[in-house]
Amino acid sequence: MMHNQNRDWARDPGRLSLGGAIATIALLFAATGAKAQDAEPRSYSNTPMGLNFLIAGTLYSEGKIAFDPNLSIADAKFNSAAEVLAYVRSFDFAGQSAKFDLIVPASSFAAQGLVNSQPHEREMAGLGDPRFRVSLNLIGAPALSVKDFTSYRQDLIVGVSLQVSAPLGQYDDSKLFNLGNNRWSFKPELGISKAWGPWTFELAPSVTFFSANTAFVGGNTFAQAPFCAVQGHILYTFPSGAWFALDGVYFSGGRTSLNGVTIDNEQRNTRAGFTVALPIDRNNSLKLSASTGITTRTGSDFSAVGLAWQYRWGNGY
Repeated sequence: MMHNQNRDWARDPGRLSLGGAIATIALLFAATGAKAQDAEPRSYSNTPMGLNFLIAGTLYSEGKIAFDPNLSIADAKFNSAAEVLAYVRSFDFAGQSAKFDLIVPASSFAAQGLVNSQPHEREMAGLGDPRFRVSLNLIGAPALSVKDFTSYRQDLIVGVSLQVSAPLGQYDDSKLFNLGNNRWSFKPELGISKAWGPWTFELAPSVTFFSANTAFVGGNTFAQAPFCAVQGHILYTFPSGAWFALDGVYFSGGRTSLNGVTIDNEQRNTRAGFTVALPIDRNNSLKLSASTGITTRTGSDFSAVGLAWQYRWGNGY
């Protein structure tokens, strides 16, 4: 049976080195941020103006955490159940379609592992950091009313977005692992979407930048290098409006430092999965997604499955 359930793995400097502490917190950021590593299809598809979307979803993930073999940490596993509530609004930006997103996550998280052959465990539940995103299509997605949108046929769409994560989630500076990260993040992204009949091919490279956490456990300063990622999708849209996508994402970077001391824990991971969207009626739809890790250098190697309900209303609906 596990013991020390309320004790963080790196609170005892006699059990874990400075490098081990840096690696541990970096990898738990990766585990608790599993949703950020999932691919998201149709982010830059055209949308009629003046529509509102309310989205409620759940995501369950479980897997293992890959550490540098030189560290005295083994058999590290985690599971997470996350609930997400999101609001999306479409609007006109310089004659092209654009969207604003607000995402509020809540989750429960548990991790278990061996540190110096001794079992340790950490459990937590609460609100994570909310995310805000503005997506602007630059070409190929004209701003249209619901009525005019019925005659629109996609060719090539190019867009950009900026997602900001605010340090408003649950955070306790006396604990090593938290659901909130107590830092800002900024994720600019380029999106390219090309349609050939019912098929659509998408590519979206991005970089995520992080501010420093100056209230890290023990009064320390934690910093993390940017993450680079690229996600790709192959979609098929059926006459009914249902669609299916094969998803893939590769991300690298995220090397961490504590009080300026850097460790070689850069992540280079690949994931693959699929997404299915099913319209129920004019206003409601369901989306099912699943993904798994393909290659993992360090960080979280996990499988995830999610289900989301979407309700839309606004001009013409």
